[in-house]
Amino acid sequence: MSASELLSFEPATNAELWRGQSGDVDAEVAIARESWASWASRPLAYRTEALRRFANVVRRRADAFADLIARETGKPLWEAHTEVETVIAKVDISVKAYAERTAQRRLDAPMGSRIALRHKPHGVLAVLGPYNFPAHLPNGHIVPALLAGNAVVFKPSEKTPAVGQFLVSCFHESGVPEGCVRLLLGGPDEGKALAAHDGIDGLLFTGSARTGIALNRAFANRPEKILALEMGGNNPIVVWESPDIHSAAVIIAQSAFMSAGQRCTAARRLIVDERVHDQLIDTLNTLVGRMIVDEPHAKPAPFMGPVIDNESADQLSESFLELMIRGGRPIRHLERPKAGLPFLLPAMIDTTDMAERPDIELFGPILQVIRAKTFEDAITEANNTRYGLSATLLSQNPALYDQFWANARAGIVNWNKPTNGASSGAPFGGIGWSGNHRPSAYYAADYCAYPVVSSEAEQARASIGVGLRDA
Repeated sequence: MSASELLSFEPATNAELWRGQSGDVDAEVAIARESWASWASRPLAYRTEALRRFANVVRRRADAFADLIARETGKPLWEAHTEVETVIAKVDISVKAYAERTAQRRLDAPMGSRIALRHKPHGVLAVLGPYNFPAHLPNGHIVPALLAGNAVVFKPSEKTPAVGQFLVSCFHESGVPEGCVRLLLGGPDEGKALAAHDGIDGLLFTGSARTGIALNRAFANRPEKILALEMGGNNPIVVWESPDIHSAAVIIAQSAFMSAGQRCTAARRLIVDERVHDQLIDTLNTLVGRMIVDEPHAKPAPFMGPVIDNESADQLSESFLELMIRGGRPIRHLERPKAGLPFLLPAMIDTTDMAERPDIELFGPILQVIRAKTFEDAITEANNTRYGLSATLLSQNPALYDQFWANARAGIVNWNKPTNGASSGAPFGGIGWSGNHRPSAYYAADYCAYPVVSSEAEQARASIGVGLRDA
């Protein structure tokens, strides 16, 4: 394989899925720069109609799209279909959000003048996509960016290039100008070059905190460029005064192990009242033991598939071992049921007695369990992280939820619902190491266009009433 050649393999089988060449960063940015102005000059209704056609193209190709997502990520086919549905739904959500967040407005002003508020696109926006939701998450940037009148240079994860290519082909097939949605294939080098390119007007990123922080530093002396960071989380789920133990266990399992734990909103830490700890863990352990872990198209349908690749599986195995070495007590070991493939069985480990718990995002099916004596201790532990994406309280006491909501440091605070599964019709983002106060989803319109305020009058009228000598 040449240095510029890319390969993609199916995690569930290790079979080669796709082969292609790395792209030319300068060329892709140049094409986007040449194309964006004509797209921006089109009426909003024109851009909206083009994106509605895009949704129809995806709808028509939904089965092939879902199959490709399932094969390239390893996620179950049912979950891949759900991802395709969110891609389709994003268009209507973005149209509504654009009208609400960036609508034109007229304001009254003195002396017959008026104040006009309108929005302009930035120009060329780079989008760096992740592998866990290789269609939905970059699409969540691309659609609102295009709607606002920007051109996009999209670099998918080097682990999911086939899905990225498919997504871009749907935009082109719908009639969105090819110059306005450019596909840049490549690895970390191409990603770094795109982020540093003088020809982009901003960067929309979804990925790890480590990469996001590096981008934040790189953009520190470039205030003229918009930077929206959507990063990970070390998310807590707290159980307190929740007598329905079975329902609590189901919500915990969904939060921790959906998508093989490869969601930025996945629950990483279960913080539980020590008085109900044993009953809850027994119920949860039984439920987790029934979960089917298998390849995407298996029957019966699996709850989860493999993680993205063997390197990730190896790193997670090493992390679980490190937690044990530091004093963690395994409840369910992180097992590798299929040699040579990145399947992992859901794991749980009690880290209550560890002297120091590492504040890292273990991006896989590992749940740390922490026993707490008081609810105040539970909140303190929930906030014991540099991240701040998602947090959930499972409780039948509304007063406890009020206390939790007021004190939890997170951009998403849920009550008796999973930590994951956020609505695209609401803002999505976090604080701390989870983002830079540029929430996406419904609020993506905010970073895809900037406000322009104009004081306007149809005739120039002016006088100076004080400070002048007599004529």
